[in-house]
Amino acid sequence: MTKKQEYTGDYPEKTLYIPGPTEVREDVIQEMAQPMFGHRMDRMTDLYTTIVEDTKEFLGTDNEVIVLTASGTEFWEASTLNLVDENILVPTCGSFSERHANVAERLGKDVDRLEYEWGQAIKPEDIRETLEQSDKHYDVVATVMNESSTGVRNPIEEIGDVVAEYPDTYFVVDAVSALGGDYVDIDEHDIDVIFASTQKAFAMPPGLAVCVVSDDAYDREVDTESASWYGGFQRCLDYYDRKGQTHSTPAIPVMLAYRKQMKYMLEEGHEGRDQRHAEMTEYVHEWAREHFDLFAEEGYRSQTVSCIENTQGIDVAATIEAVSEEYDMVFSNGYGSALGEKTFRIGHMGEHTVESIKELTDAIEDVAGL
Repeated sequence: MTKKQEYTGDYPEKTLYIPGPTEVREDVIQEMAQPMFGHRMDRMTDLYTTIVEDTKEFLGTDNEVIVLTASGTEFWEASTLNLVDENILVPTCGSFSERHANVAERLGKDVDRLEYEWGQAIKPEDIRETLEQSDKHYDVVATVMNESSTGVRNPIEEIGDVVAEYPDTYFVVDAVSALGGDYVDIDEHDIDVIFASTQKAFAMPPGLAVCVVSDDAYDREVDTESASWYGGFQRCLDYYDRKGQTHSTPAIPVMLAYRKQMKYMLEEGHEGRDQRHAEMTEYVHEWAREHFDLFAEEGYRSQTVSCIENTQGIDVAATIEAVSEEYDMVFSNGYGSALGEKTFRIGHMGEHTVESIKELTDAIEDVAGL
């Protein structure tokens, strides 16, 4: 049985280069210290309508936006309950896409996996072939945009174009560790549902999930006999339309932080933020090729998380510990037992820059003797 380990508050500050949570601006954190107010007050309407409409503007979407007190995991479950009557196709290429399939199975849905080796990307032509040849009707194709366990960035734009040819099949994208740091034109590629968590590329504290919902997905749920209670599209969006608030008590302090950070994101712009992340990615990939190698398939590599293949056989766990102790910087080992020492991961997302990422790679070089 787990025993209590008293939280003391006496811990050194560490700069985070993990796949999330990531670094948060100090003034964004300070926003959470405002006096509390009621979630049915006019002030809450001002706050919630601001963050919802600012998110729409940042993402450049005409679709509806839900900002819910939850982790992005909530919308794995909610999108499945809201849109899937029976059959769902889930291409799997790593831990998080596999977990999406597991969630759907747990909810009693008939799940077909289109399985890829870890490190390989999902291919649009395989989706097309499966949809054409299957004797089943799939209510949903569910894909992860950024497989942070392997560093793969799946071509969701091209996949969306394929799924759009099947008007009774809805396209759901888990963009938890990418949205806000990797540009995607949601409306252009007919993405019905795309969701993220604020503690990743949005560079906010954990506690909120952001979901973009198409009119078709909303209408689909309206026509179903059952749906998610907490994450139901109709319930969330109808309440917003009537009241400009959330249907249940939200994490008000985190939403105050969201408002502040979203103003910074609007100032930088979706394309500008994408460009900065692309520059960080280019630097990390060049560094990885010089000293190690990249685990993800070439041409399909993440813009927010690099999974680096440990070709030099360094002690990954010991290197992580030493960098943490000597430099107060934290990066990640490979995901799970299969990749734990074979790879390590660097999160280059949120408010990081090439300069701040270079501080980490310099520290790794020093500790590992590269």
